[in-house]
Parts: sequence; C-alpha cells; structure tokens
Amino acid sequence: MAGGLELGRKGDIVSTPRGGVNRGVAVLDFFLRLIALVATLASAIAMGTTDESLPFFTQFIRFRAKYNDLPTFTFFVVANSIVSAYLVLSLALSIFHILRSSAQNTRVVLIFFDTAMLALLTTGASAAAAIVYLAHKGNIRTNWFAICQQFNSFCQRISGCLVGSFGGVVVFVLLILMSALTLSRRR
Repeated sequence: MAGGLELGRKGDIVSTPRGGVNRGVAVLDFFLRLIALVATLASAIAMGTTDESLPFFTQFIRFRAKYNDLPTFTFFVVANSIVSAYLVLSLALSIFHILRSSAQNTRVVLIFFDTAMLALLTTGASAAAAIVYLAHKGNIRTNWFAICQQFNSFCQRISGCLVGSFGGVVVFVLLILMSALTLSRRR
C-alpha cells in the first residue's frame, strides 16, 4: 500500500468523508451546549436562591444579605436565565445538525445568536464579578467594607456562581469557533 502511495496511484489513498467529520463536530456541539446549559442554569438558580441572615444584637434584629439587594446580581440571574432558555432552544438546531451535517444557513444563525448570548453572558458575569470583588476586598476610599468576613456562605455561593457563568463563557467561545471552522471548511 505504501508503494502505491509513493507511485501516486489515486485508488490507494484513503480519505475520511467530510460528512463524518461534520457529524462528529455536530455531536460535540450538542454536548457542549448541554454543558453550557447546566453551567448557566446552575449559576442562575444558585444566585437566585442565595440568602444569608446574621443576628445583630438580639435574635430579633438581623442583618441580611440577599442576591436582589444589588441590581447587578439581579442582572446576573436574568442574563444567565435568558442564556439558559436560548440554549434549550438551540439544542433543536444542534440535533438538526447531527441529522443533517451539511446544513449551512442554520449554522450561520447559530453563530449570530451564540455571539449575542456570549456578549450577554459576559456582561452579566463581569458585572457580578466586580461586585463579588468588592464583597471580598472592599474599597476603603469609598467606605465600602468587605462583607465576606461576616457573610461567609453568601460570598462562597456568589463566587461559585461566577465560576459556572464564566465556564459558560468559555464553552460559548468554543461553540463559536467550532461553527466558524465547520463553515469555513465547506467553502
């Protein structure tokens, strides 16, 4: 066989069909969408249920930290929820790409909406990250004190939510790159 390849005979060259490679990419796309869905949905649910109360002097006077005390965290929950809903809807197109790997127009649509969702998810996670940083470190010049010494479980949960959301950002970048590479190989 190697001799045939060296002699330049065309019949001996084995190539992989593009349909099989594209189908493999479509299956990987489906699983990455599932991973992103779990990450963003878990982040939205965990942030939306974050609540901690601490007694002040007596059990009747309490300090409370809740996610909706800060509009940034509310935006984080809404952004992650919108992205999760989009991911559920985009799973249908991902299944369509598994069944019909030669579809191009729907991949362009997915790239467009994936990019929009990447922007939304990045803004929500970045805004929340700024507030989480202030919760951990504080800002002496503006009299914002670090609250994580008192509200430890609240800070751990909101920090964990950021990890899931930024994980979703990474998955979206991978999805966009994979779709773009799949489209560029067809031309």
